[in-house]
Amino acid sequence: MTNQRGQGSAGAVLGAAIVAMGLISGTFYIFSCGVMPGLGRSDDRVFIEVMQNMNDAFNNPVFFASFIGALLFTAVSAWQLRGTGSYRWVLAALVVYLVAFAITSVVNVPLNDELADAGDPAKIADPAAVRDKFEDTWLAWNVVRTLLSTVAVGLLARALVLRGRDSKAARRPEHSAPAAGSI
Repeated sequence: MTNQRGQGSAGAVLGAAIVAMGLISGTFYIFSCGVMPGLGRSDDRVFIEVMQNMNDAFNNPVFFASFIGALLFTAVSAWQLRGTGSYRWVLAALVVYLVAFAITSVVNVPLNDELADAGDPAKIADPAAVRDKFEDTWLAWNVVRTLLSTVAVGLLARALVLRGRDSKAARRPEHSAPAAGSI
């Protein structure tokens, strides 16, 4: 009975990892496909002001729950599923997302902080220089973290499929399993 409860918990954690990873992947994706191209059409001061406002708005518990949750749920899922066919897929997702998480922490967040430190866009002497220092680098690394987090979703989905197959095989009665050596 404990094993079945543990298996149910593993499924719930894997499901939570997929949901959190999907939310983060989608967040990065929408910035790549719509937000930044649309904002790119703005003049320099508007671009800076809107990015400062969005970066500030992202500092909230809901975003952090999915951003950090994707990492934590995937790590816990890997730990729970060690020794199963799903383990290496979840572990691969964890490694891939760790890279995306690191890119966010080492590149995108510091760029966001520098943009915030630039101050009131109306008072910036050279807004084009501030934007130039930010935009292309932020966009390029956002595409990388978008791709990585999307790959992580796919890896987690593969793990879920394999986990389902393993669970189904474990529930199958022994007499329905093919005999060893049979064709």
